[in-house]
Amino acid sequence: MTSSELWGHATAERYDAEEAGISSAAALGPALAFLADLAGDGRALEFAIGTGRVGVPLRELGIPVSGIELSAHMAAVLRRKVDEGRLPVTLGDMATTVVPGEFSLVYLVYNTITNLLTQDEQVECFRNAARHLRPGGRFVIELGVPPLRFLPPEQVAVPFDVSERHVGFDTFDLVGQVLVSHHLTQDGDDGRYRRTASRHRYAWPAELDLMARIAGLTLERRVADWDGTPFTQDSRKHVSVWRKAG
Repeated sequence: MTSSELWGHATAERYDAEEAGISSAAALGPALAFLADLAGDGRALEFAIGTGRVGVPLRELGIPVSGIELSAHMAAVLRRKVDEGRLPVTLGDMATTVVPGEFSLVYLVYNTITNLLTQDEQVECFRNAARHLRPGGRFVIELGVPPLRFLPPEQVAVPFDVSERHVGFDTFDLVGQVLVSHHLTQDGDDGRYRRTASRHRYAWPAELDLMARIAGLTLERRVADWDGTPFTQDSRKHVSVWRKAG
């Protein structure tokens, strides 16, 4: 049984609206180009495909896309956009669920590997990616670098957004390597705020590289964003590509 928290109906229904800023054609363009180039003439599999924010427009570029999604509610929102024949989705967790066929690309975006709350499950996610890849295929992860440098001494919280309608901050369990992402979001114009929180297991790039080696994958490329900006010690996130031998 996966440790991932299951996203319910209400979260799924508001997801696209809340993530509109990263879902526009301009915002998604570099990611889609990056993934399409790696997929080439092969098939792509998205772990935790959600409402299809990335998978649906990638399919529209001509890449055959399949998905695995834990939440039936998220998958139901995706299904309003595209039918099963054009973008098949299997309900299950990304660490163990297997779908038919081989893929030239498996990808996992927007920090979603952190939904797996144990190191063992994250390792199994890499193994599951390798299981689906054809020889020479790639596994791609987009993941933030843990912002521990921004923690003052004896403090455990780091804000990541303070805007008119939203306040977001992360609190850290440094021993358990778990962060809780807290959100205060204004609903409507009555001044009321909705509070939500989700748990995540953060991982450093070097730890992911070791997980990849355990799964038989080798780091091919690491950049700071989908545009290919070089990754440095000051980068806030990374896009990493591991390759299966062959």
